[in-house]
Amino acid sequence: VQLQASGGGLVQAGDSLRLSCAASGRTFSPYAMGWFRQAPGKEREFVACISRSGGIAIYQDSVKGRFTISRDNAKNTVYLQMNSLKLEDTAVYYCAAVSTFYSDTVHRRGSDYNYWGQGTKVTVSS
Repeated sequence: VQLQASGGGLVQAGDSLRLSCAASGRTFSPYAMGWFRQAPGKEREFVACISRSGGIAIYQDSVKGRFTISRDNAKNTVYLQMNSLKLEDTAVYYCAAVSTFYSDTVHRRGSDYNYWGQGTKVTVSS
């Protein structure tokens, strides 16, 4: 699976941004999809994951209530809607896919993921 993330940019605190991640190369639906981020000088961290059906979603505590992950299996695309952005959301955001063998599971650990996109940069300014 090849993943192409897009939608990053420079925004002000309090603004919204929607990231997209388009998948190609293999059937999209067997994969749970996740978003991770890496801020300058920090380790990569989990942001959100959505199950293959879209019926289960989990979030890092710091983004709950502000970010929403969704997917459109017909378009082979996963989204991350980010509202009320904060300075600390500044990071490079990566989408990733994990094969779930058609079970409807979600994953927080980066090591579980099989495929990674190239990242899209989000900068939140004051």
